[in-house]
Amino acid sequence: MADYQRVIDWLDAWIVERSKTVLVVFLLATAVFGFGLTQVSTEAGTSQFTEDNPAQEAFDAVNREFTQPFEADNGTTQLVQSGRNVLSKPELVAMLTAMQRLEQREELRVASTTSAASIVARTLDPNATTLEAQIRVLERATDTEIEQAVREAAQNPFFRALLSKDFNPRAASASATIGLVEHRIPGGVSQDVGAEADPETDPLAQIQLRSQGVVESVESNIRVFGAGILTAELASVTFDSLLLVIPAASVLIFVFLLFAYRDPFDLVLGVVSLVMTIVWTLGFTGLVGIPFTQLLVAVPPLLLAVGIDYGIHVINRYREERVTGTGVKPSMRRATDQLLVAFFIVTGTTVFGFGSNATSRLQPIREFGVVAAIGIVFTFLIFGVFLPAAKVASDDFRRRLPIPSFGERPLGEADSPLGRLLSGSVTLARRGATAVVVVSLLLTVVSGSYATGIDTSFSNEDFLPPEETPPYLEVLPEPFAPETYTVTELTNFLQDNFESGEADTVTVYVRGPLREDYALESIQHASQNPPDSFLVTDRQAEAQSIVTVIRQYSEQSESFDRLVARNDRNANGVPDDDLQLIYERLLSSPARDRALQYITEDFRSTQVVYSTKSDAEPAVVTRDARRVADRYRFDAVATGEIVVFQAIADTIFASAIRSLVTALALTALFLLVLYRLLVGQAAYGLINLFPIVVAVALLAGTMRLLDIPFNALTATVLAIALGLGVDYSAHVVQRFTDEFEEGVSVFDALAATVRGTGGALTGSMLTTTAGTAVLVLAITPVLGQFGLVTALSIFYSYLTALFVTPSIIVVWARWTGKMDGNRPVNGAPGSPPK
Repeated sequence: MADYQRVIDWLDAWIVERSKTVLVVFLLATAVFGFGLTQVSTEAGTSQFTEDNPAQEAFDAVNREFTQPFEADNGTTQLVQSGRNVLSKPELVAMLTAMQRLEQREELRVASTTSAASIVARTLDPNATTLEAQIRVLERATDTEIEQAVREAAQNPFFRALLSKDFNPRAASASATIGLVEHRIPGGVSQDVGAEADPETDPLAQIQLRSQGVVESVESNIRVFGAGILTAELASVTFDSLLLVIPAASVLIFVFLLFAYRDPFDLVLGVVSLVMTIVWTLGFTGLVGIPFTQLLVAVPPLLLAVGIDYGIHVINRYREERVTGTGVKPSMRRATDQLLVAFFIVTGTTVFGFGSNATSRLQPIREFGVVAAIGIVFTFLIFGVFLPAAKVASDDFRRRLPIPSFGERPLGEADSPLGRLLSGSVTLARRGATAVVVVSLLLTVVSGSYATGIDTSFSNEDFLPPEETPPYLEVLPEPFAPETYTVTELTNFLQDNFESGEADTVTVYVRGPLREDYALESIQHASQNPPDSFLVTDRQAEAQSIVTVIRQYSEQSESFDRLVARNDRNANGVPDDDLQLIYERLLSSPARDRALQYITEDFRSTQVVYSTKSDAEPAVVTRDARRVADRYRFDAVATGEIVVFQAIADTIFASAIRSLVTALALTALFLLVLYRLLVGQAAYGLINLFPIVVAVALLAGTMRLLDIPFNALTATVLAIALGLGVDYSAHVVQRFTDEFEEGVSVFDALAATVRGTGGALTGSMLTTTAGTAVLVLAITPVLGQFGLVTALSIFYSYLTALFVTPSIIVVWARWTGKMDGNRPVNGAPGSPPK
């Protein structure tokens, strides 16, 4: 006790007696972190979640080892054209004109173009091999000639694939078409699932952004779509969300702080402290090189939530002393003497809550946990040391001038409506403490059991802007008005209007000695009697593999067919002898390029692409793909976009549970040890934790009720709710222990606690709930969901801290017999004999 009190006294002395020195030190530190703020970089998208994922590593190997439709150093832009009839003469010419203008811009590095318009022009004149010639052919052709050329081209499946589902060959009409522009990209483009780069440095993003201006110069409804556009919009969404959330949160916080402080000087001090917290935290990320991701957009509102709580407690506790006539410095000594202990408890438990996300296997969630935990430590320093020192300096300055004071009364005074309302929790504890505890336990069990059905999701859609910009965003002035986003609308347009060209697929990546006689039979055997989520023909999975290429080329070459037949001992069309010769003949044939899509030239790796049912759940498809991979006699890994994203979703769920368990264990141990050292009663640690467990269970149940899944961000919320929730209960318990040690009864101590600390907690709850709920204004769904559940966690924590904690304290006091100033009552356990 004495050891920690010496530290508190030392800090008290600096805060009260050397306040100006404290201010100078903190302002210099702010300047350093302000420099770090200028070094912050951004990173957006889903590729950041795929690192160290076995399915992604297999997917990388597939893209690295097997020939893709476009070479690795090429990127592709889609030109999406829509209208009454994109096969009319003016629209066909417009598409080719757009492509020609792109081709003429050297910096756009156009390597080739493909379009329905080009196919129609070459049908009219096979010698029209350039865009200029094709435009000339179409301009000279009559409408009848063009319609006849469209009907001829309709025999080509690739031509039909470039047109929307409503293509009518007889009428030579379609409402939409896709043109493909291939670019030469120095250094190549990433093939990762969900890969996104910095749009400022990504060459494909820069090309596609410039292409938008070129295409817009053509008189037709043609839009540019591609991975680079996706990259740019995801980065814009992160910045625009930050630009919306922070000002909105600041306005709401300002209004609530005006109510809580009711003094312009105190309001300015609180706001400056909040700004310093954000500058320190974001500056830290810039100094250590942690990129600012979409997940980190949630950190500033969280820190504002905790900082507001700290600030209101400092000012309110100080005012409680001042209204008794105590001087400035003695009042602040008394306030910080109590609050620094409470802040230390709250900071420790909140760091455990936020920092437990560092146990995640996903790097963005780990970085989120680390940055949030560091930010909480900064919050403790700024609001525990800087703000009290600034308040002392401010009041000394005002007293010397003199400047009148405003709003000196603390929140929650006994004769105020709020004080009377909060005192109801003490009345409830006096009359039915046991019932309150029993009901809380039942709610925890029921809500926790119900919450086991929460879904887990991970997809690009979580990070994309909405298809239609909400009306409230459209009326915002610059610079707050967000960009006009096109990716989601275009993605949905393509899905609704075009055939995908292929079924949903998963890939099994196989490595081993494929020269062995059993290699191809192993592929064939693995595909027999496939799981329910796979498409099936004659009890065989529908798949594309090197076996498919061998069979197709056998139909084209009699000599190769005879070679396969000689080495097919069971006559099932799959050779099982002299495989190296078969591979070599295949790779020296016209089928070489097709073969290299499924087997490497050293015959050590192959991929098998299975078609799956489009309505099958990703979790089921992934499970079935892994079952099929296990059938191979070689080292085989299931991969593909479905499998990679499901693996991330599984990791997210595991991270949520692991973080919660870690936070709960560390918090419980921390509180038990700390209260044992501080007041000699480890039981206060359990009392502190009980209402928060109730709040977390209620939050989890509410998430399922509102159909909010665990995703990349909401997976962190249970551990965060634990960290934020302890903030509320710790202040109640710490204030109670101080009051109870004065020798008053349990109920008197609780009454003083809920009126004083409860008033500050009410102001804090209102402010922080609004500050975090403002995330629903963020442009991406994942941030909106996170803001909602975080606001709910704060509200539940407030309710349980003020209305459950008094009852659990009364139950504990009655059981131990310590109902009157820590003195046992006669007849109670631990009381002396009569």
